[in-house]
Amino acid sequence: MIRDATPDDAEAIAAIYHHYVKNTIITFEIDPVSSETTRERIEEVQRAGYPWLVSETDGTVDGYAYASRFRDRAAYQHSAETTIYLAPNSTGRGIGAALYRALLERLRTMPIHLVVGTIALPNAASVRLHESLGFTRVGAFTEIGRKFDRWIDVGFWQLRLDGADALEGTDD
Repeated sequence: MIRDATPDDAEAIAAIYHHYVKNTIITFEIDPVSSETTRERIEEVQRAGYPWLVSETDGTVDGYAYASRFRDRAAYQHSAETTIYLAPNSTGRGIGAALYRALLERLRTMPIHLVVGTIALPNAASVRLHESLGFTRVGAFTEIGRKFDRWIDVGFWQLRLDGADALEGTDD
């Protein structure tokens, strides 16, 4: 089941994220994020009008995805950046693709023209997921982050949403 996240999901989301913070280069955060901070992040994203979704199997949150404004400047208002994480034991079962599709469908109901996926590299699974959903690679920064005593590259993938032509010529 895919549904909107609630503040009550913060503990489960923080636990999923904790794995990636402590064991991978996928996120550039180094210190664990508390449930309370996670709750605040969920509320902030939703207050800004963006979706934060969770995937739930047998009553357990096994993944989450959300979108947020790409950058703060006004001209970026029709662009969103997406984030997705799955519980380590939930990968490879199609949950990520279903969750990401639901997020993209929600974004298509908003005045969003372009979606950006930011991927710490290497991350073959995330690259495959993004490209399977129609994202194309548009560039990368080399050695932009440092974690676990190594330099990390970051790639950028983008997806132009269907129906985005309706925004052409508007500045609001």
